[in-house]
Amino acid sequence: QVHLVESGGGLVQAGGSLRLSCAASGTIFSINPMGWYRQVPGKQREWVATITSADNTNYADSVKGRFTISRDNAKNTVYLQMNNLKPEDTAVYYCTLNTIFWGQGTQVTVSS
Repeated sequence: QVHLVESGGGLVQAGGSLRLSCAASGTIFSINPMGWYRQVPGKQREWVATITSADNTNYADSVKGRFTISRDNAKNTVYLQMNNLKPEDTAVYYCTLNTIFWGQGTQVTVSS
């Protein structure tokens, strides 16, 4: 069983930055793609970014150029650096291991 724990969310003004972290238990972290999704109440969960085991990255158009996903396999941790945040980035952010295991989410609120 894999357990994912996100941290780093909070309240920030528009234009600011936050760095989310997601720590994974278990030993299969390094061989699996990791991703970040976000969800606003009443809306479907939205894909944000993915990083493969080979460190290839992909981003949703809405965050491209502002967010950076990275991973540290030695720490079993994936990160999401979020810069130039906008009010529309406000959501609960979830990390996922291969879209099979999910964390509990961390709230990000961007004020205008």
